[in-house]
Amino acid sequence: MTNIKKTVIAAILTALCVILPMAFHAIPNAGILISPMHIPAFIAGLTIGPLYGLIVGLLGPFLSSMLTGMPAVSVMPQMMIELASYAFFAGLFMRLIRTYNYMADIYLSLSLSMIAGRAVAGICRALIFSSGSYSFNAWLASYFVSTWPAIIVQLAIIPAIVFALEKANLIEKRY
Repeated sequence: MTNIKKTVIAAILTALCVILPMAFHAIPNAGILISPMHIPAFIAGLTIGPLYGLIVGLLGPFLSSMLTGMPAVSVMPQMMIELASYAFFAGLFMRLIRTYNYMADIYLSLSLSMIAGRAVAGICRALIFSSGSYSFNAWLASYFVSTWPAIIVQLAIIPAIVFALEKANLIEKRY
């Protein structure tokens, strides 16, 4: 895939990081339960690689915060690190994992990037953003317990979207 095509896809996914939260926050608690900004970040990593995914993960929350106020400026740096980690690891794992089953590659990469991104975000939160007042239990509660609906939605729709993009020849064939 050319850098121009990757840049165009990254721009579209970054725009979705701004648009999707606006749509989901119109429904009470849907933004918190679905985590709509995470979806384009994961898709970026899985489809255009770790570097472009990292850029989408950094720019998405920043632009969304500046243009819509979501996330709040106080939370934006944490979300930038979290989404950049998700997208970077999704792209990295997608490059490293080769089961010769495309859907298995996507699910493994997505699942591992969810864990790795949450680990990075939790470490940053403990060391930088909430230094001294952040515990392992708080990390589990904020990144797994309260987000389980979003995890299920992401595991259900992201692989289907990535698979559909490949079938439509919008991204390169893997095998």
